[in-house]
Amino acid sequence: MNILYKSTRDKNGQTVTASQAILQGLSPDGGLYVPDAIPKFKLPLSSLKQLSYQELAYHILQPFFSDFSEQELKKCLANAYDSTFTTPQIAPLTYHAGNAYLELFHGPTIAFKDVALQLLPQLMTTAARKNKLQEEIVILTATSGDTGKAAMAGFADVPNTKIIVFYPKDGVSPIQERQMLTQQGDNTFVVGIKGNFDDAQTKVKQIFSDSDLNTALKQAGYRFSSANSINIGRLFPQIVYYFYAYGQLLAAGKIKEGETVNFSVPTGNFGNILAGYFAKKMGLPINKLLCASNRNNVLTDFFNEGIYNKNRPFYVTSSPSMDILVSSNLERLLFYISGEDPVKTASLMAKLTSTGKYQIDSMMRSQLTDFYAASATEKQTEQEIKRLFTTDQTTIDPHTAVASYVAQKYHHEERIDQRQTIIVSTASPYKFPHFVLSALQLKYDSQKPFGVINALHSNTKIPLPQAIEELMHLPLKHHCEVAPAEMKNAVKEILNLF
Repeated sequence: MNILYKSTRDKNGQTVTASQAILQGLSPDGGLYVPDAIPKFKLPLSSLKQLSYQELAYHILQPFFSDFSEQELKKCLANAYDSTFTTPQIAPLTYHAGNAYLELFHGPTIAFKDVALQLLPQLMTTAARKNKLQEEIVILTATSGDTGKAAMAGFADVPNTKIIVFYPKDGVSPIQERQMLTQQGDNTFVVGIKGNFDDAQTKVKQIFSDSDLNTALKQAGYRFSSANSINIGRLFPQIVYYFYAYGQLLAAGKIKEGETVNFSVPTGNFGNILAGYFAKKMGLPINKLLCASNRNNVLTDFFNEGIYNKNRPFYVTSSPSMDILVSSNLERLLFYISGEDPVKTASLMAKLTSTGKYQIDSMMRSQLTDFYAASATEKQTEQEIKRLFTTDQTTIDPHTAVASYVAQKYHHEERIDQRQTIIVSTASPYKFPHFVLSALQLKYDSQKPFGVINALHSNTKIPLPQAIEELMHLPLKHHCEVAPAEMKNAVKEILNLF
């Protein structure tokens, strides 16, 4: 199958290859690239018990990246999923208090973004060679906390690339911020903005579509691309761990082949859970995808009411990677539930831009049965961390706690559903030690450097990740801060385009 990619907004149906879509990131019309067909997983589900993560990734991604040769794709996968992960499983499954937890934080930055962002640079540099690209690639991305660090870790010192990351100065955890500000690599640039993630993401999209800036870029020998989950090279690698989790359940005898399961996913920009939606479309036996939100519950309201409304207060929470009111990847879901109608999709996105809200019709709402949506307050998140620690001596981060709480809520409401539920555990507790210690009512010495890290280590006995040990000794490298309105000038200054 030779899969091509089209824009969610292009009524003419123009297509590009996978490698071209990876290089572009965002479609020129502002839409997101989607495959012209969703392939079915061809192997029997029983094979999931035997396949390594790398082998499974090849079988799932090969149809999506069909213009990559077998040798090219396997080389990309081998380079991405190596000893930079602290477990050869890459994404192990553990069991606590009646649920399975898919641990996606064993990569170099101890967050789930590593699973895709260790692969994206491999795909992108291969795509550049395939398309005989002459320009240097400038990765431009906004982050709500984890994407920025994971993307920089993947692209640091990769030849013919630069990466510029914008993050909300007061909207990430202290550990997340320090991870970004200590990032090494002569081609990495970090800019704090005096605003929230939505401000950063909106401005990045405007910069992408700025024709004058793109002309100046081309003249200087550059071109933009993205490391956000709007890029198919970021999105589709996330499908793999849904299948891999199912295989681990089969191997452990927790389910029988063909038995359906639920996944509870902490959700902000809608990329991670959308990968689960694609996994289901490919044939993975998923019953419900539980869309778990924090206090910024715009997605909860969308799924329960059919109305997306970003005109609401923005809250900075203990789960900052989910502090998002404009969930970019939801556009892809709109495209599918509208019957792949680019005109309707473009119209809804235009309404979001002009009025800050839109409402889907009854036909589109009827297509949302794959999802259940709920949210957790700060107090409920805190209580879930404490519950897991008390009942099973397990420590989870706030994002995982949101998903765990929503899974509990779902099973309380839907008592008839006794299916195995997998909590998608997206970050190590060491990324959010202040809130975890607070939830566990444990004290730490705030006067000592990294006293909070040491307190979490001594009280929970969780092994200290190498990424955190290194962080305690690295010097701060990046110091730039700007207002959102100055982001374009910051890009021009970094690239010497004045």
